[in-house]
Amino acid sequence: MNNGQKKKEIRVWCDGCYDMVHFGHANSLRQAKALGDVLIVGVHTDEEIAKHKGPPVFTQEERYKMVKAIKWVDQVVEGAPYVTTLETLDKYQCDFCVHGDDITVTADGIDTYHLVKEAGKYREVSRTAGVSTTDLVGRMLLLTREHFKGDKEYSVALEHSSNLGTDSTARSPYTGCSQFLPTTQKIIQFSSGLSPKPTDRVVYVAGAFDLFHVGHLDFLAAAHKQGDFLIVGLHTDLEVNRYKGSNYPIMNLHERVLSVLACKYVHEVVIGAPYSVTADLMDHFKVDVVCHGMTQIAPGVNVTDPYLVPKERNCFKILDSGNTMTTEDIVQRIIRHRLEFEERNNKKEKKELAAVKAIAKKSVKQNGDCKITQQEPIKSH
Repeated sequence: MNNGQKKKEIRVWCDGCYDMVHFGHANSLRQAKALGDVLIVGVHTDEEIAKHKGPPVFTQEERYKMVKAIKWVDQVVEGAPYVTTLETLDKYQCDFCVHGDDITVTADGIDTYHLVKEAGKYREVSRTAGVSTTDLVGRMLLLTREHFKGDKEYSVALEHSSNLGTDSTARSPYTGCSQFLPTTQKIIQFSSGLSPKPTDRVVYVAGAFDLFHVGHLDFLAAAHKQGDFLIVGLHTDLEVNRYKGSNYPIMNLHERVLSVLACKYVHEVVIGAPYSVTADLMDHFKVDVVCHGMTQIAPGVNVTDPYLVPKERNCFKILDSGNTMTTEDIVQRIIRHRLEFEERNNKKEKKELAAVKAIAKKSVKQNGDCKITQQEPIKSH
């Protein structure tokens, strides 16, 4: 019995680029946190990423801010080394390092976790299938091509989304490339599970929140300050496409739900929220204040003001978060540097494929050596 003895705190280390932070990153960090008590996350600099992987989409300051806002993260270490060392683990009193089950290599093709693996201080969690930064960059590059631009193709896309149901399909009818398979369990894992207390001031915001970024983050932080309990309404893929057009949304509804739920400022999400904030919605959730950012408000289907009810109730507020970034800005970054990002994606895939082949070759050799050792006594007869 350890009478009066305090249980040792298990400190977990994760590191990475965390470029274009998405629900896949959040899910790996959620799993890592479950392995211990305190989660320390190291984020690499722009210079390190450019050297080993190619140009990042977001700046290091943007990436630091995004990781700090993930609800399972306790501390962020800025400018973490690209190769994880035992010295880094010791410096932050971490018991072990956690990473997804994908391969990460340096510019020279060396496994960035080989040192901690050799020391037995490495744990692996399942990577979230169907999403990666490479995948998201690919989706945005599709926006520069001509599919779904003509009336006929656009009609087919809308018909396809209606047949499958935009609230249930795992594939976006606009980019047509999301392979993420949603489950109720995953939503439960990401959810806070909290309900507002009778005394809480409930804040409601709504939007696409497509390709969750620092502009969204700063707006949600500002909205969170308006009350005690923040509810985010997320519009369906079909609704987002109606008011944004082109191939939007880049991420489908289920992906957007998890991205928003991972944010520490958000308490609850309304999946497939109506575009107009109705009296029924406000009464159901006991909403005290409805907020919107500085971006233009698109009219509803019948050219109505979607915020008419909260305005009539004198509880509508426009918030200036001080950040003007939009999803379109991120897409423009990708399009401006299209060739760089395509080259980055191609190089990354080649390096990872080479690393996988090297590991497989090593495994075959080791297995072969084992077989020879086992067969030697037989040969002596």
